[in-house]
Amino acid sequence: MAIANNQIYTTGVFSPIIDKCDGCDRIIEVESQKFCKTYSAPAAKWKIGICNFATHAKPAVLTSTIKVNPLKASKRAMGKK
Repeated sequence: MAIANNQIYTTGVFSPIIDKCDGCDRIIEVESQKFCKTYSAPAAKWKIGICNFATHAKPAVLTSTIKVNPLKASKRAMGKK
């Protein structure tokens, strides 16, 4: 039993995308509805944060600057021989 590429999306296996998915490169349109071609339930991917398949959203990377005392740093480096 062969299923056409577009027919798999209309059988109910794939859920339509949510508004957070707009702009992603993995979206395809079938019968005037938009689906994610990578994941079947896009809403579940966005529940925990950013979808790891999203090509339009990048996670925020937090960086912090730590002030290191140069005297303590040199003493630590000397002790690790």
